[in-house]
This record gives sequence, C-alpha cells and structure tokens, in this order.
Amino acid sequence: MAKPTFKANPIQVQVPATSANLGPGFDSFGLAFGMYDRYVAQILDEGGLDIDVTGEGADEVPRTDKNLLVKAMYKGFDFLGGKPKGVAVRALNVIPHGRGLGSSASAIIGGLVLARSLVLTGTDKMSDEALLNLANEMEGHPDNVAAALYGGATVAWQDVVKGKAVAHAVHLPVDPRIKVMAFIPSTPLATKKARTMLPETIPFADALRNSSNAALLTQALTIRPDLLFTATEDFLHQSYRQEAMPASFALMTKLRAAGIAAFISGAGPTVLALHTEGDEESIQLSRAGGAKFEGKSLEIASRGATLL
Repeated sequence: MAKPTFKANPIQVQVPATSANLGPGFDSFGLAFGMYDRYVAQILDEGGLDIDVTGEGADEVPRTDKNLLVKAMYKGFDFLGGKPKGVAVRALNVIPHGRGLGSSASAIIGGLVLARSLVLTGTDKMSDEALLNLANEMEGHPDNVAAALYGGATVAWQDVVKGKAVAHAVHLPVDPRIKVMAFIPSTPLATKKARTMLPETIPFADALRNSSNAALLTQALTIRPDLLFTATEDFLHQSYRQEAMPASFALMTKLRAAGIAAFISGAGPTVLALHTEGDEESIQLSRAGGAKFEGKSLEIASRGATLL
C-alpha cells in the first residue's frame, strides 16, 4: 500500500459516552448518550508528538504514545498505509474514567475516526465495519465501541473467520420516550478486575431467562418501553460482581424493587436507569442515589462519533 497523503487542516471529533450490557446483553448490547469527549488532531511537518489533555482524568492520562487516543490513531494510520512524522492532539475529556461509561471506547473510536479523517481518501479505504474491527481488536469486545461509533442502541457480535474474530453490529433506533438517569459514584472500578469475578459456568435456568430477556430488550428499546423493567433483568453477570461494588448493587436493587429498569453500566460501578418519566419525576429519581452517587439525567445520543 502506498504511503498515505495527510491533510494539513486540523480535524475535530466528538464521541458519546456509552453503556454496555444494559442488563442481560453481556458484551453485545450498547447504548450511547449525550455526554461527549472531544478530540482535535493535526498533522505536524516536524517529527514528534504534542499532546494536551484537559478535563476528566487529565492528571492520569499519559502524554506519550501510550495514550489510548494516540494508540488508536497510530493503529488507524498503520491500516491506511503509514504514520505521519508528527501529530498534535488535544483532548477535552468529560466522560468519567473507570465508571463503566465507555471512556476507553470513546478514546479508541475518536482516535480511529481522526486517523481516517486526516488521511486523504481515508473514508474510502476504511469503512465503518473496518473501523469497528480495529476498535474491537483494541477493546477486546465490540459492545461499547459499536455504540460509540454508530450512536443510539446497538447489538454487536463476533464471528470467527479463519481463526480471527470479526466484529459486526446493527443499530437500533431508540424509542424517543426513553430517558437515561446515570448514578455515578466517585470511586472507579477497573474493568479487568470486574471481569475476573465472572464464573466459568452458570445454571441452565439462568441462561434461559437471560437469553429471553436479551431478546426482549430489542423490542423494549425500540417500540415497547413498558417492557424495559423485565428486559433489563440480568441473570448472567451482575450478581457475581456484587462484592466489587456493594453500594452500586444495593442502589440497583433498591431501584428495581421500586419497579425502575435499573442495571449496572458495563463493568460498573455506575448504575443506569431507563425510564419514561417527566421532568419532575426525573428530578426525584436523581436523588435516589443519595450522597454516594451523582444523579445525572442524560439524553440518548442518536448519532455516534461526529466530525465537528
């Protein structure tokens, strides 16, 4: 492949926060909502890497090629034929880190979209499906990255072709009546730690109920929000992670006891509630987490990563 021709002008992209699983849809369902990280990148004539990060996690994010946004850009450039001599990157992070809200997926999708957009004919050489697969290679599962790329609700899955995982996703238009309430704790939880708590096997009855609810979730999200409570009940993973986030699990249990479609967002510890209540009820709901959680009302993001 010929070395790519890079555009001189800066490119800016915004990428939404996401939640994975949505209860029973482990590593498959994703949902994007209106909380955005913004990234700007420009090709430099001279060599080197110029990184500036503000906002969430700014004190913890590396200013080197170990930066996840930069790693994704470099992966994208390699796919397109080669890296530039230098690049300047600016990141404004709004999505909390380590809370199960897709901050890593945002950086990965943002970096790949920037790389594609900085290369002349990049959109011809890297389709959305190719971009999704590059993101899946980095993230290890396609749920969050699919929602960050396409917006709305997504169902993602992987096939194995010649021994290699190939990711796919379909976009689901979310019923406009559905709103999101996020209960965000101050303490993070590493996804890797949460995954180590999952069992090797589960009871057949649990698998049956979980698959039924996951199937129902496609209808609840798109045309039947009255079914959200049942459709978001999980029998596969949440209870096994209870010890890692007891306050989150207690809040989820309390909300579900009140008939609210609540679940752990991704690997946690944020709790999400999907509802169709009005503004006054939303304000009351936001207080349900007490002092340990920030209740934040969010809109569904119908679009994923968007150039600005």
